[in-house]
Amino acid sequence: MKVIKHLENAKQTLFSFEILPPLKGKSIDSIYNSLDPLMEYNPPFIDVTYHREEYVYKNRKDGLLERISVRKRPGTVGICAAIMNKYNVDTVPHIICGGFNKEETENALIDLDFLGIDNVLVLRGDPIKSETYFTGEEGGHKFASGLLKQVDGMNNGVYLDEELKNSAKTDFCIGVAGYPEKHFEAANMRSDIHFLKKKVEAGADYIVTQMFFDNQKYYDFVKLCRENDINIPIIPGLKPMSTEKQLTLLPQRFHLNVPNELVDEVLKCKSNEDVRQVGVEWAINQTKELIDFGAPCIHFYTMGKSDNVQKIVGNFV
Repeated sequence: MKVIKHLENAKQTLFSFEILPPLKGKSIDSIYNSLDPLMEYNPPFIDVTYHREEYVYKNRKDGLLERISVRKRPGTVGICAAIMNKYNVDTVPHIICGGFNKEETENALIDLDFLGIDNVLVLRGDPIKSETYFTGEEGGHKFASGLLKQVDGMNNGVYLDEELKNSAKTDFCIGVAGYPEKHFEAANMRSDIHFLKKKVEAGADYIVTQMFFDNQKYYDFVKLCRENDINIPIIPGLKPMSTEKQLTLLPQRFHLNVPNELVDEVLKCKSNEDVRQVGVEWAINQTKELIDFGAPCIHFYTMGKSDNVQKIVGNFV
């Protein structure tokens, strides 16, 4: 079932989860171990991220540099199919610009369609460590809006080969990302909303937000979207704080603000176990307030670990 249908049919706020594919060489058991305790909460869908290959350059004996692939997380499509088979739950594979040309994107979408996967989250993707700025694949998309138009085109039977006749239409429900504290490359919030509206006009069905720790950021974001005629569902994304180091890493990586009160509580902690408890309590309060606000679904970024998310959602289901 499409994400948008789950939201339309829901009688109360839903809870969904996002997982990372395991690193190359690891088994899918880590996915199952993470999801098993969460499935009792009947999530309507599970997101599976996609990650570009990253590279390092090593000196060869002949004095030249050799590019070596590192930290690859393959298997997004296969993991989606495995989750659907094991748990009978809908999945949302992430489709990104980086690492794909248009032909490869089309083939991936065809595979997803054949598997009966009818949801995708369309993202530009982040620069890899060797890039100062995001660089799209040659023959690929530079922006999520272009990738979204390709998906929407296939939903209308438009393929890259213009000579194809009577092409089968796909039927993907398309999600896009929203940034309550603006995308770090956007000139300002007004500019960010302008480009988000372009994605909605191009066929996006729903928005899922970047993580945030201050609910007012979400409330203001929803209000701003509605004022700009962006009326599709906006799903808030949460990630519970789990280590003191994340006070630095999360703002650096995701360009978000951590409220003073949460920082103060984390700095009082004597261990990361204490931090995890603070993170759980903070997220429980966030969740309660978001439910009261009328959020259609709350999306948890599990980052491969589910025990803290289990403690949070267990208070509401």
